[in-house]
Amino acid sequence: MLSLRYQLKQTLQQKVSCRFSAMMGKLQSKLKHSTYKYSRPDGIIEERIQTKAFQEYSPAHSDTVSAVAALNSDLCVSGGRDKTVVAYNWKTGKVMKRFEGHEREITKVVCVPQSNQFFSASRDRMVMMWDLHGSSHPRQQLCGHTMVVTGLAVSPDSTQLCTGSRDNTLLLWDVGTGQCVEKVSVSRNVVTHLCWVPREPYILQTSEDKTIRLWDSRGLQIAHMFPAKQHIQTYCEVSVDGLRCISCSNGFGGEGCEATLWDLRQTRSRICEYKGHFQTVASCVFLPRALALMPVIATSSHDCKVKIWNQDTGACLFTLSLDGSGPLTSLAVGDTVSLLCASFNRGIHLLRVDHSRGLELQEVAAF
Repeated sequence: MLSLRYQLKQTLQQKVSCRFSAMMGKLQSKLKHSTYKYSRPDGIIEERIQTKAFQEYSPAHSDTVSAVAALNSDLCVSGGRDKTVVAYNWKTGKVMKRFEGHEREITKVVCVPQSNQFFSASRDRMVMMWDLHGSSHPRQQLCGHTMVVTGLAVSPDSTQLCTGSRDNTLLLWDVGTGQCVEKVSVSRNVVTHLCWVPREPYILQTSEDKTIRLWDSRGLQIAHMFPAKQHIQTYCEVSVDGLRCISCSNGFGGEGCEATLWDLRQTRSRICEYKGHFQTVASCVFLPRALALMPVIATSSHDCKVKIWNQDTGACLFTLSLDGSGPLTSLAVGDTVSLLCASFNRGIHLLRVDHSRGLELQEVAAF
């Protein structure tokens, strides 16, 4: 009799547990256990362990996300291994549109300033132009590279596009006509990233030959070469005022794995380095001044971490560990308090800056 009562009790508990699990699944939220390490300017490291609930939105992609860029304060565009470009409303968690046309993995995306248009680059050696309000097929298909396209940069006036590739070449395109107007090739210049300097005719480029080049788009000539680093330069970003730029280094076990701040003015010297990641730093951004009292930058790495740094001193102000995400591939500023971070395993993370206890990053959604 006692055994029968025990069995009935166990069965009832299992049913309640299953109903509770189903209810939690419908809420589509998860509890996240994260370790936060805060490195103070005086060198003391504080570790914080927090449990946060974050929203699981509908996934933007079915595989690794290689690149993400903000189209406006509500929408982002992204591309990845599933060969699709996706326009996504990261505030509502809804896919706005999917664009198909590439035959292989998408490597880069870039938005045309103050418009609904954007470009994608792919391992299929093609660059395609898309319109949010147009067809799901490309408006333009730019064919000129012989290897995977690894760099995209749109001019501030939206009239020109610069593309770079592992074939050691840079191409300059007329956005209106889709015609290539300039081409240059430099031996061993395996392009890893491109970005255009605001309000200037200059294009910044990182390369696997460990150098950072500044190109003059008027004739596509090298205007300056920064001192070579010790590791492959993976990414670059220019500040909104056009006065400074950051480059990122590959590496492993803490060797390399850094970001470097450079002066784009006449001296063009190295200003500061940001060291603390343990694997390749894949992306970096200047954060809006509204986020903090001091100028700050953010970096993302293959070590699954996003770090916020004091731009002037190089001190790490905060570290967010996105456990289980795999290598972090791309960062983009969503709005004045939000960051978008693409990853290998868990799509795109929506991160928010929290000022309630100082400068902290929290993951609030994944899609």
